[in-house]
Amino acid sequence: MSEQKTRIAVIGTGHLGRFHAQKFSQMNNVQFVGVVDVDGTRAEQVAKEVGGKAFTKYQDVVDLVDAVTIATPTTTHFEVAKFFLEKGKHVHIEKPLTASVREGEELCALAKSKNLILQVGHVERFNPALVAAKDKLGIPLFIEVHRLAPFKPRSIDVDVVLDLMIHDLDVVMSLVKSPVKSVSAVGTPVLTKTYDIANVRLEFESHAVANLTASRVSLNATRKFRVFQKSQYLSIDFGSGEVHLTTKTGEWVPGEEPPLSIESWNLEKGDALMAEDSAFVSAVRGEAPCLVTGEDGLNALRVAELIREDIKRRL
Repeated sequence: MSEQKTRIAVIGTGHLGRFHAQKFSQMNNVQFVGVVDVDGTRAEQVAKEVGGKAFTKYQDVVDLVDAVTIATPTTTHFEVAKFFLEKGKHVHIEKPLTASVREGEELCALAKSKNLILQVGHVERFNPALVAAKDKLGIPLFIEVHRLAPFKPRSIDVDVVLDLMIHDLDVVMSLVKSPVKSVSAVGTPVLTKTYDIANVRLEFESHAVANLTASRVSLNATRKFRVFQKSQYLSIDFGSGEVHLTTKTGEWVPGEEPPLSIESWNLEKGDALMAEDSAFVSAVRGEAPCLVTGEDGLNALRVAELIREDIKRRL
C-alpha cells in the first residue's frame, strides 16, 4: 500500500473496543473513521473521546474503511467478520476468533479466498516479557500456566476457556508447534451458568505436556507462565513483566554448589495492545506478514473446543 493512510473503524466500544479506538486514533498512517456500537450513546461518548464518527450499524461504515477491528461479543464475531470479509475488507478480530470451530473455519477460508488479512487479537503474543523470553526457549518439555482474575461482569457470554484460557492456549501452541495428542480437563460454574474455573492437561505428539488453569472468580489477578526444557527453567509473569531463567552450566559434583546460572530481569510492560494494532496495520499495508493469523486463532479454538467437550463429559 502507498503512503495513503489506511482507513479503519472499530466495531464495538466496550472495554477493549474503546482501547483499540484510542490506539488507532494515535497512528500517523491511519485515518481513523470512527466507532460502531448498537448503544448510540456509548458510541458517541467514545467518538468524542478519540475522534472519528459514531455509528450504530456496522453496515454503515463498509464503504468508508479498508479494514476493521471487531470487539463485539464473541457470539457476534462470525456474523460481523463475514460481512466485512465478503465486502473485501481486512479484519482484526478480538479473541476468541469465533464461538465455534465451524464458524472459524469458514472465516479463514473466506479470508484466504479473497487474499485478505484476518488477524486474531491474542495480545499476549505482543507482551514484551514473552517477546524477550522467546529467544531463550528451545524445545519445551513441560509448560505450566496460571491465569486467574477477579470476577468482572463482561465476556460472560462465553465460558472461562474462551474468555481467559484461550490466551494461553495460543501461546502454548505457538511455542510447542506440535499437534495435541490428548486432553484431560475439568471445570465448573461458580457465578455464571458456564464454566468459571477450568484446568486442563494437554499432551502433544512431541511428548511435551502443558498444564493450564484459568479462573475468573479469584480474589487476585495472576498471569504466570512457566516453561521447563532440557537444562533450563523459564518463568514469566505476564502481569509484572518479571522474567527468571535458570540454566545448567555444567555437571554437578556432589558436595559442590550446583552449576546453575540464574538470570532475572524486569521488562517495562510496554503497550502490547498498541503493538498488536500496529502489527495489523503493517500487515494490511503489506509492510509485514500477519503475526497472529486466523489459522492461529483457529488452532487455539480447536483445542479450546476439545477442552470444553471433556469438561462437559465429566459433569
